[in-house]
Amino acid sequence: MNHELKVNMNEYLPLRDVVFNTLRQAILKGELEPGERLMEIQLADRLGVSRTPIREAIRKLELEGLVLMIPRKGAEVAKISEKSLRDVLEVRRSLEELAIELAIQRMSDEEMQSLSEAQEAFREAVKTGDAMTIAETDEHYHDIIYNGTGNARLVQMLNNLREQMYRYRLEYIKDADKRQILVVEHDQILKAVQGHHVAEAKTAIREHIDNQEITVSRNIKEQQ
Repeated sequence: MNHELKVNMNEYLPLRDVVFNTLRQAILKGELEPGERLMEIQLADRLGVSRTPIREAIRKLELEGLVLMIPRKGAEVAKISEKSLRDVLEVRRSLEELAIELAIQRMSDEEMQSLSEAQEAFREAVKTGDAMTIAETDEHYHDIIYNGTGNARLVQMLNNLREQMYRYRLEYIKDADKRQILVVEHDQILKAVQGHHVAEAKTAIREHIDNQEITVSRNIKEQQ
């Protein structure tokens, strides 16, 4: 474990929830890697808490499928599986198509301009080659589309799915050859949105997600 884990204290949340959120984010962002052992004493020391909230967090993470309990070994971070990737992307594909359709109908001129600017920021991030910056600018680009729907419940569902996608997206972005393809796909989506072409936009967003699934599935197989 090379990463520095920090507990972000929140006065409105019980300690057990803060610890759970901290460990969950560390797994989703790859700071705690697939297959890594989760030792209660070690994690308690690193986070400056007792073992009780660590134990409770590990139990909840197991229910989410992010942690596996191995007999006689204890807890470890669950490996990324093709099945869980496919499950998340099947739902995301449908919600993204709905989001792009609603966004085209409802986005203001200012939001259209923001999307164009977000694409420029993404293009610049790809040139720098920093994976986290690429991920953040990619996220911002999609956020503008989500918020453009004006549907708070849909935005909430997509954000929840995105958290589950962190591990997969970083796998995808690590592949330098795929970054230029992402730029082209974002360009196609932007062009369709600006032209108010719903069918074209849906096709572009579907291909964007399909390509991600193909690449990450291949990476998972190679790691097994």
